[in-house]
Amino acid sequence: MCWAGRMVLGTISILLGLVQAAAACEFGPFPYRGAGIVCRMTKPAALLLNRETAQVIQAAFRNAQFPNITGERSMRLLGRVAYGLSGIQVNDLSIERSEVELKEDSAIHISIRNVTALFKGTLTYGYAGAWFLQLFHSVDFEIESSIDLQLNINLMCQKDQVAPDASDCYLTFHKLTLHLQGDKQPGWLKQLFTDSISFTLKLVLKREVCKEINAVAQTLTNYILDLAANFVWDGDIAVDISLASDPVIKATYIESHHKGTVLYKNSSSRLSDSVFSPSLLTESRMLYFWLSEHSLSSLAAAAFLDGQLVLHLRGEKLQELFEMEDTEVQRKAVQMIFQGTSYNDSVAKVWSLSQPQISFQPAGTIVSSSVAVEVSILLAGEEPLVALYMEKEITATIQATYADKKLILQPVDSSVEIKVFKCTADPSGEDPSIQSFLQNMILAAGIPEVISNVGSALTSLLNSKRLDLFDIINPEIITREGYVIVQLDFGFPSHLLLNFLEKSL
Repeated sequence: MCWAGRMVLGTISILLGLVQAAAACEFGPFPYRGAGIVCRMTKPAALLLNRETAQVIQAAFRNAQFPNITGERSMRLLGRVAYGLSGIQVNDLSIERSEVELKEDSAIHISIRNVTALFKGTLTYGYAGAWFLQLFHSVDFEIESSIDLQLNINLMCQKDQVAPDASDCYLTFHKLTLHLQGDKQPGWLKQLFTDSISFTLKLVLKREVCKEINAVAQTLTNYILDLAANFVWDGDIAVDISLASDPVIKATYIESHHKGTVLYKNSSSRLSDSVFSPSLLTESRMLYFWLSEHSLSSLAAAAFLDGQLVLHLRGEKLQELFEMEDTEVQRKAVQMIFQGTSYNDSVAKVWSLSQPQISFQPAGTIVSSSVAVEVSILLAGEEPLVALYMEKEITATIQATYADKKLILQPVDSSVEIKVFKCTADPSGEDPSIQSFLQNMILAAGIPEVISNVGSALTSLLNSKRLDLFDIINPEIITREGYVIVQLDFGFPSHLLLNFLEKSL
């Protein structure tokens, strides 16, 4: 998905997963209306990712399957000379520099300068002389080359998914020199075959290299799409990241718009009134994610239906919760609730009774939910004894940050209203000290503890999707009415691309 995020074939490996043209897709007359998630990648990100281009181009040259080249020529006195080049492979490839340009409302232009490559193989030739003398020879050859490579990556949409077209590919040869058996001096045989095969060899190299680049682009795109789909999938919960409208290619950024609807079992959410506008995002950072309130609310609803909004506390965690302060009121309340039982022999269960309601405001993310708390005493050989049961309405304003590869959720404002209260130590519910203590405990320790656990669980989920492998620099999470913006700079983990290329090509 765009979360997690993802231009030039190294760049293409991320960019094509985010952006696609709409040549084969229909989106209707209202732009952005169905966009639940938006991604914007700016020119600085393209320039950074362009550094990975060399690896992809090298992979394309290395994996190109060059066919045998055959031909013949008539020579005075020698008769007809036939030749064939076989076993062509690439050695010692290097790239001087690579540049990327975003063509407004058009394509991604990649210019790769001075690709030097050494082609090796075997030259076999034979000729029938005027006296019917037939001779056949085989010699090893090397071809020194210097090439400029121009690519225009057109982005097409097929079934709401990206389909890159890198067939607009040109090779310009500045040097193509044939050496036979390591001989660097010109000779009639070398001149004969250089003149004969140069044109054909250029056509073959262009066809095979460009074909392989197109195949690598397709492979990388499929990889990124699979990675994105896995990133937004957890059990029965998934997010639809197919396109919601045409992408935008500007000279300074590329932007794509995705449905962001949540799929849970056989049901899905639907968004038809997105508040997104391109003016909501700037161009000062490398990468932007715009997330709608609808998408995040739908995720919370799916998590509730899936039974994931449950927390169990025991032992030290339970002790920290109930002994947040050392006062006479606290000691009395704890003694009455736990009846002298050890925290290790007790468990607190916290769960949502209803689907949480989420709204984004400038102050933060406001979460409202009906929550139940149950404290049970575990008796050996007996059924657990419910010592405390409460139902309460909680509203909390939460601010989110991401640092040290962890998602940190911090409550900045909370309110609690107890609706149901049952305590075996106070059956009548007339002891105000217990309820007062519990009210304070929930606000001061309970809500922060639950939110901290949610943050830890989300961090583990994100890291299981390999987010921690990326270098995320100075991320900012900004909430506004109806949406949240995540903006960041990043460092691309080159080893991920290398590992993928080594395994897949």
